[in-house]
Amino acid sequence: MVVPAITDVTMAALCPGQDECSIAIYLTGFQQAMIGLGTLVTMPLLGSLSDKYGRKAILTLPMTLMIIPLGILAYSRTKTFFYVYYVFRIIIFMICDGCIPCLALAYVADNVPESGRSTAFGILSGIGSSAFVCGTLAARFLSTAQTFQVSTFAAVLGAVYMQIFLRDSVMDQNNVLCTPIISQGKPIISCKSKSNMPLLKALRSLQDLTSFLNSSKIITQAAIVAFFSNLADVGFHGSMMYYLKAQFHFDKNHFADLMIISGIAGTVSQLFLMPIFAPTLGEARLLSIGLFFHFLHMFIYSIAWSSWVPYAAAMFSILFVFSQPCIRSIVSKQVDPHEQGRAQGCISGICSIAHIVSPLVFSPLTALFLSEKAPFSFPGFSILCIGIASMISFFQSMMLRVVPPILS
Repeated sequence: MVVPAITDVTMAALCPGQDECSIAIYLTGFQQAMIGLGTLVTMPLLGSLSDKYGRKAILTLPMTLMIIPLGILAYSRTKTFFYVYYVFRIIIFMICDGCIPCLALAYVADNVPESGRSTAFGILSGIGSSAFVCGTLAARFLSTAQTFQVSTFAAVLGAVYMQIFLRDSVMDQNNVLCTPIISQGKPIISCKSKSNMPLLKALRSLQDLTSFLNSSKIITQAAIVAFFSNLADVGFHGSMMYYLKAQFHFDKNHFADLMIISGIAGTVSQLFLMPIFAPTLGEARLLSIGLFFHFLHMFIYSIAWSSWVPYAAAMFSILFVFSQPCIRSIVSKQVDPHEQGRAQGCISGICSIAHIVSPLVFSPLTALFLSEKAPFSFPGFSILCIGIASMISFFQSMMLRVVPPILS
């Protein structure tokens, strides 16, 4: 809900009345890098802890802390409060960014057998996309102040709902996570004791990340795909709105319209197309299709010659949304049931490295080519370079060799 509004809030606080603001681009990049640095450590840690203590217990932390930055801007959006929001967001997101979808994927993997996991991950992503559409649609018709107030209320409601209605993963008598696997309509509880694993071992998140990456060739290849794909994603989302604002004078409502189109296309694809294509084409092929159209989407943005071109490019979301659920599903099938939190946390840790690298590379590039000091006239040059990162992940995905899908 706040994504379409945050660029206008940032520009109004730092460069009032201007359509181009280098300091806003640099601060956004610095924020992304710091968050990536923090989540590089916390994602594998929280994933491992959720395997030991349950998904719900660990989910409580991010669901609660995420309310604070929203509440600050709901109260006021002056320059002083913007900086307070900026500091709190960096600190909280260093701990929590990406934790909610990561643990949600692990929770789904706890309850869905391997043969249906890619479809389940796609449906989960589709539900997330539909929530994104609803939030963006609401922001389209609300004022900036109301947008942050309603989003704060929604965050509080989500945390309360989780505490009341979400059932945690099954725990055995030794307080060890057990995985309910569905077989012929009946749950089979699969427990692997880890009571002899001390807490300090779970805290060695960087060592855990390294050992996980070396556990199999498929996981290593999937991690490389995840890194370059997220490198492109982070760079694109950190640059796209500033590029459109400088090039075509987009504002909150234009951003909202753009995201609604992309969100609806992605929702339809994940809820209805992915359950059809995943069992027949397999996750590896579907992943390659998604990454190729991800590159094409960014390439068209980079050469946009009119304000309607980004709206047309947003429709490519119907195909490039396949990539993230496929990566997660491929990794999920390479580990034991009791290691789903660790696996998803480690992949999120790899994505966090992309959060560190991407702004260091692409934020200065975006600021340069949107300024008057650009070496040549190509405002979308940084977007094109971001697309090249996506193309690298596409070529790497072509090398993935996973077990063929089991057809029912």
